[in-house]
Amino acid sequence: MLLNTVSTNGRVEPVVNYPFYSPIATTVRAVYAQEGDVVPAGKLLVVLNDAAARAQVASAESAVKAAQAALDAATHNGTQAERQASAAEIQQDRLTRDQAQHDFDALTKLAATGAAAQGEVLAARERLAAAQASLNAAEQSAQHRFSPDEVARAQAALADAQAALAAAQHVEAQTVIRAPITGTIYSMDAAPSEFSEAGKLILEMADLRHERVRGFFDEPDLGRLATGQKVGIRWDAKPSVEWYGHIVRLPSAVVTYTTRNVGEVLIDFDDSADGLLPDTNVTLKVTTSSEPNALSMPREALHEMNGKYYAYKVVHGELKRVPVVIGSPNLTQVPILSGLGEGDIVATGTTNGRPLQEGIPIKVEQ
Repeated sequence: MLLNTVSTNGRVEPVVNYPFYSPIATTVRAVYAQEGDVVPAGKLLVVLNDAAARAQVASAESAVKAAQAALDAATHNGTQAERQASAAEIQQDRLTRDQAQHDFDALTKLAATGAAAQGEVLAARERLAAAQASLNAAEQSAQHRFSPDEVARAQAALADAQAALAAAQHVEAQTVIRAPITGTIYSMDAAPSEFSEAGKLILEMADLRHERVRGFFDEPDLGRLATGQKVGIRWDAKPSVEWYGHIVRLPSAVVTYTTRNVGEVLIDFDDSADGLLPDTNVTLKVTTSSEPNALSMPREALHEMNGKYYAYKVVHGELKRVPVVIGSPNLTQVPILSGLGEGDIVATGTTNGRPLQEGIPIKVEQ
């Protein structure tokens, strides 16, 4: 069988990984598990000091209450004290208006009999108009103290405060770490009383029964890959063991990996990945094609001129140039589709380093 393969390196990773980071700069209060433990879902793993997180929650709760009070005032035409003061002002303005009306009516009657001057009536009318205007303004203010834009701003401020509270509560919740699944803690970097800066990776866990390999294939090799192709997986720490898998996802982009331009290919195991740990560096060999019962010759025996291939075949003790049609070669062998037959002898080179030529006598070395 003639095989074509592509080799590269890769890294083992869980199919679903659960990393946990310190949400704030704080200290570790307690640790209830250690690296390598298989833990059930819900088990308490690590507790961080949450004093700063609780203070942040309390501050956020206070901000929500203040924003809610401001919105209530905006939608109900002021606070309770403001509404009471407004009602008192309206009542006073109404009394003033009623008194002005009474005075105006009285002076109007007196003027009709000549007991009051016309100027007094005009002055009373002006006082009545002013009192009515003051009452109208007070009533208008009581009904429309806040504009629609002011109400919208109060609503936005409450939404911001509620979002800040939710974020603070989320941070507080992250100070208590529990196992989200039944799985293995494969990385642990926490100890009681140890300081942990914000964003530090505390632990990682996963179900190690479900792992995969992320392969890093050089850009020129990507065109030879396809989903379903078989992959051999080896780990230097266990050179006598080989795992097998197949390609399940091809790359959607080429990225820079160290000094190489590569495509990241995902590979699933055909059976168990037992013995391979997360972040293990492995070597990969992908079978890109196979030709069973293929007629082949050494790659050194193949020659090319003007886009056509040929070989030097041994005929009656001398070389004869024969055209050949080839398949997809690998690093060492070339499949022959036509031009040669099984048992034919071809020349790969000379012992004196001179180029091969048609017609020269040869000696076949067994």
